[in-house]
Amino acid sequence: MLAKLIKNFSNLPGWRSNRKIVVIESDDWGSIRMSSNEAYKAVAAAGLSVDKGAGGRYNRYDTLASKEDLTALFETLSSVKDSNNKGAKITAVSLVSNPDFDKIKADNFQKYHYEPFTKTLERYNKADAFPLWKEGRDANIFAPEFHGREHLNIQAWLRALQSGDKEALVAFDNNIWGYSRKDGKIGFQAAFDLELASDLAMQKEIVKDGLALFEKLHGFKAQFFVPPNGPLNNELEKVAADGGIIYMSSPKVQVEPLGDGKTRKNMRHIGKKNSHGQTYITRNAFFEPSGSGKDDVNSCLAEIAMAFKWKKPAVISSHRVNFIGGLDVANRDNGLKQLHKLLTAIVKRWPDVEFMTSSELGDIITKRDQHNAK
Repeated sequence: MLAKLIKNFSNLPGWRSNRKIVVIESDDWGSIRMSSNEAYKAVAAAGLSVDKGAGGRYNRYDTLASKEDLTALFETLSSVKDSNNKGAKITAVSLVSNPDFDKIKADNFQKYHYEPFTKTLERYNKADAFPLWKEGRDANIFAPEFHGREHLNIQAWLRALQSGDKEALVAFDNNIWGYSRKDGKIGFQAAFDLELASDLAMQKEIVKDGLALFEKLHGFKAQFFVPPNGPLNNELEKVAADGGIIYMSSPKVQVEPLGDGKTRKNMRHIGKKNSHGQTYITRNAFFEPSGSGKDDVNSCLAEIAMAFKWKKPAVISSHRVNFIGGLDVANRDNGLKQLHKLLTAIVKRWPDVEFMTSSELGDIITKRDQHNAK
């Protein structure tokens, strides 16, 4: 009962609309995550925590998207039409690079090197997947946006490797980093968490460089930024703004890392602007069928209903892992089956629904899209 009251209350502040808008934000596209089933078995056998907690399903099922994964996803999205006769859409919140493990090892962990994610696709024989990113964008069903340069806290990771951290080294030898650390230190997946306040300077360069690489790879500037795992020092918002980001994803209660164990809380709501003119978009629904064992369709429908009750768009948090079959094809098949079930239920329950990308929603909130701002 308390949880329901909190969810109702959290939908009160911010921008409102009578329109039934549904946005699906799907994180992690482009990141390697688990390199192979063999790597999973190797690190598990070495005692690393890869199957426990929130990260377990990612390590078990999440890897680079193949041509087959994207084709099946696009077919599912296109099969269900909204009130404007448009298919469902995924905002593909993506990374543009991964570590170059060979070069980092050659430098004895003293210097970081990365490769564009397109190079990683080639390395894993999935280069034929990248043309589908453009096809999906041209069809306006798969809209790449910015998740960071890599899904990795570079400074914390290098310090662990340099110190001889056995778990970090075992994972490194298998081309992964996304296990749960047992020492209680910040997670390597949280790219912009601040272990040390002095790390902020490099993070600013990473955001700047990542946005430039995004434009180089995709041929357009990103407009929307979702920080990996959530943590972000707010000085990085200005760097992102300078790089073309006009919409920022944020938790409704942002715990801002300040470094050296210090944090501060900031309250956010959909439509709120920061001092750089960026508009916050907050999530209020969740769809994570991969490995959940729960009825994600009905729980997500209930959250959508609650959003619409308070005249809010339904901004659904999902992740790439739900739609990936490279490590277990049954995972993709189940995820897409559940997605189709969810989308079909949405259009049946709310015939006037409109599917949008995050930036399309942002344009309506800010009235950048005057024709559709009604």
